[in-house]
Amino acid sequence: MTDSPTLNIPPPDFLSEPALAPVLAALPEARIAGGAVRDVLLGRPVADVDLATPRTPDAVIEALTEAGIRAVPTGLGHGTVTAVSQGRGFEVTTLRRDVATDGRHAVVAFTTDWREDAARRDFTINALSMTRDGDVFDYFGGIADLRGGVLRFVGDPATRIAEDFLRILRFFRFLARGAARTADPAAVAAIRAGVPGLGRLSAERVWHELSRILGAPEPRATVRLMAELGVLPAVIPEGADAGRLERLLSGGAPADPLLRLAALLTGDPTAVATRLRLSIAERDRLLAWHTAPLARPEADDITLRRLLAEYPPETLIGRTWLAFGFGAKWDALRQQLASMPRPVFPLEGRDVVALGVAPGPRVGALLRELREWWLQGGCTADASACRTELLRRISGGTK
Repeated sequence: MTDSPTLNIPPPDFLSEPALAPVLAALPEARIAGGAVRDVLLGRPVADVDLATPRTPDAVIEALTEAGIRAVPTGLGHGTVTAVSQGRGFEVTTLRRDVATDGRHAVVAFTTDWREDAARRDFTINALSMTRDGDVFDYFGGIADLRGGVLRFVGDPATRIAEDFLRILRFFRFLARGAARTADPAAVAAIRAGVPGLGRLSAERVWHELSRILGAPEPRATVRLMAELGVLPAVIPEGADAGRLERLLSGGAPADPLLRLAALLTGDPTAVATRLRLSIAERDRLLAWHTAPLARPEADDITLRRLLAEYPPETLIGRTWLAFGFGAKWDALRQQLASMPRPVFPLEGRDVVALGVAPGPRVGALLRELREWWLQGGCTADASACRTELLRRISGGTK
């Protein structure tokens, strides 16, 4: 079979960038692969550049080394070498074919056949490759799908999903991020049938993809489709309501994936955080949004200072979004919370000890009492005023 380009375009500017050009010179047969080609054809900025080559990994390392380019064997088992040029890393992967798959991982063998390598990729719009001269190779109709705005699997959708069930979530990520406008009906049917396989994925990978879906500029239609196909309840079995996300976004809430997850949830946030293995910081934010009191537009400065003394402004602001606080008054409240200095209780245990109280439980008790007095007063008493009140309490005066 003749391997002829489907399209020729003017070589994109990024191909001549000082970091990439030496890598392409060392590997003249290599092609730009995957997402970078897709983004070029969509007229989007190219962030990451990956290369594919028929050379074996050892031959890639040898060629890069001879050119004075650092070669890092980052994934030799899957044929990947990272070329480090002028501080930037470019993954160079040997052409591959799948030997065996288990629903998540694949055993691969190297090949010199570009079409065979493209056939193992997930979507037609990701199976494109391009030479440094601007020749674009398209073996499965990816260019037509880009032009038509259709997201379609390479080959039989059910087979591709069974090879790696993570492709279901990747499908929705590409939809959410605008790589396509519509979903191929055959893909939709295969996704619906493949939902049980999502249970085989690691929690980390599920959250990685879900957070990228939720972080898209406009994920509403995608999340609605996930709900319709049974994907959303499969990845958030604790309970999720796509309508809540739509309501949040309709009010202009920020594009924060975790905030959007919190809006979706109808079940136990602790269980979700544990199962998805969120980071400690993510878990704490999620739980705080569900337990913090709600600041309201009619609250006076004293009330807001008390709240800010107990909770970070981002927690209180997120809580207003999750209460669907929309409109000018709520916007003004969020701006006020963001701009107000956060009150800090001015005394510590050593201040109590310095006034003659022996170290022990009474120190903590006095601090708690005094902090409550400080809160009730609107968090305005300074260190001097707090010490005066502390002395009165130590000496048995009126509380």
